[in-house]
Parts: sequence; structure tokens; C-alpha cells
Amino acid sequence: MTPVELSRTVLHAVRCAVDEGQLSVVVPERVVVSEPGAGGCGEYATNVALQLARAAGKPPRTVAEILRPRLIAADGIEDVVVTGPGFLNFRLGQEVDPLQDLVREIRAQGQRYGHGDALVGQVVTLRVPYEVRAEVVADAVVRIVATQGGRATVQHHGGRAAVEHVEHVEHGELVELRPVPAPEDPAPLGPDAARWALLHPAPHDRPRITADHLVQREGNPLFRVRYAHARVRSLGRGAARLGFAAE
Repeated sequence: MTPVELSRTVLHAVRCAVDEGQLSVVVPERVVVSEPGAGGCGEYATNVALQLARAAGKPPRTVAEILRPRLIAADGIEDVVVTGPGFLNFRLGQEVDPLQDLVREIRAQGQRYGHGDALVGQVVTLRVPYEVRAEVVADAVVRIVATQGGRATVQHHGGRAAVEHVEHVEHGELVELRPVPAPEDPAPLGPDAARWALLHPAPHDRPRITADHLVQREGNPLFRVRYAHARVRSLGRGAARLGFAAE
């Protein structure tokens, strides 16, 4: 069970408790699971009970105890422990590793991981304005289409065509791409941070071109990606010095 699957399992438990009348709350759109904090246990934990307590009119631990039996009954979960004011802590089944299957699949497919044939034989035309964010989005779409067996070409125009959704690609239609333009030149951020700043927000959202993307702390999602990459590369170098390959 991956963190995403566990999050969906928790969300399903909340929905069932609401449907059965044990909780009177608006079911959240998503539930966050993470590593347990101080005093926690197991592989993952969530504070969903604390988030729902006020709306439910119940103490967080009561909300957690309402959800606990539904979660224990879910496939892949061995035990659920309530700690602190109402944190739900999960111990997954010993036979289930949340990442092993994914790692095996990625290792087996290598550079082909994520590739498919959904767009085989299709040629997609992307029409974009002369604007830096539109260019970056178009480049990303071209590469994504290629991974699915299709081919994308880019045409430019100077007008402000209506925004169309990239989902039209699967139908082989001409696609108008006009994301909200960058408010300023992202080049001072450097190539990696500039692309992140332009691609990370949804196309209809205004991108932030600020030095926040360069801050080296956990609150910056780009830093977390860079840090994880640096750690993996460091492990590879350390393995080489000890005389064995990273594989």
C-alpha cells in the first residue's frame, strides 16, 4: 500500500462514517498521511481526526476511534493505534511494503517507466503564443505525448486564443495552449527553478516568479526534490567508493 492508496483508504473510512451517521461533517477532498511524529508509531500517521473534530462536534480521539475499526478492516493495514490528542498511526501488513513493488517496476522498466501506447499513430498540433510560459508548457506536452507513442508539433500565433484543455490531445485535435503568462522574466531563477515555477502551478493559475523557489528549506517543494536527488547521488558515490555499484 502506497501513501496515496493509504490516503484514499482513510478518505473512504471517513465517507463511510458519514454515510452511516456516525460523523456529521463535510467529507474532505483529500487526506494527508505522513511519517509519524514524536510519540507516534508504525509506518504512517494522519491528523484527519483533529481536522474533523470541530465540525463533528466531538473530541478528536472520539473521531479517531470511530474511524479506527474501519481502517483496521482495510486490506494491507495490520493495526491502527490512536496516539496523542487523536493521531491515527498505521502499521502496514508485514507482507506488504509500500514501495517495494513500485521500485521493482521502475527498475525493471528503466528509462521506459511511464511510457505507453495511448497515442500511437496520432499527431497533435499545439498552437501557442510567443510567451515564455506557453513555450515551456508546450515543450513539456511534446515530451509527454512522445512517451505515449504520439508526435506533437508546435505552431505559434500572436493572438490570444481561447484556452483549451490538454485532455483534447487524446482525441487528436488541434490544441490551443495559452496558460496564464509569467508576470516577469523567470531566467534569473536559473533553468531548473524557472521551469518549476512555470510548470508547477495549474495553467489557469498565475505563476510566482520569486526567490522563494531558491530557499533551501523543507517548506520549498523544489528544494525537497533537489535534496532527494542529491541524497541519491551521494549514496551512489558512496557505494562506488566502497567497491560496489548502486544497483
